[in-house]
Amino acid sequence: MKTIDSRFGEIAYDPQQVLTFPQGLIGFEELREFVVMPNSKEGPLFWIQSVEDAQVALVLTDPTNFFLDYKVVPEAHERAILGIEADEPCFNLVVVTVHPDRRITLNLAAPILFAARTNRALQVILENSGYSIQTPLPVVQPATPPQQAASASA
Repeated sequence: MKTIDSRFGEIAYDPQQVLTFPQGLIGFEELREFVVMPNSKEGPLFWIQSVEDAQVALVLTDPTNFFLDYKVVPEAHERAILGIEADEPCFNLVVVTVHPDRRITLNLAAPILFAARTNRALQVILENSGYSIQTPLPVVQPATPPQQAASASA
């Protein structure tokens, strides 16, 4: 086990479990190794903490928690970087931003492709996709209980 100091305090981690970004992340190209932080709360969000820079931590999520049809399939050269074959699974993750006004957005235009077997990840840019780097979370309307729905239509 190794330890790093971070904004979360001291973190012990297994170097064999480090998430590697062979090409870094957009804006953080020099940072290649991250630790997935244990999630103390249930929910779809989780943190990754840079091993090389204690000040860099990002919130990620699986975008299909919010956008059911979102899917990015890696191209052959991306699979090579991830170290996986065409038939191996590759998961989509996106960076979450919490703005000062407490709005939450997802970067659907530059997802992270994650290969669990190799523990490698790659951030890609989807050109001409129509996706935004600041896609707001969808607003979910509360379900109307059946009794209220029946009385409203009567």
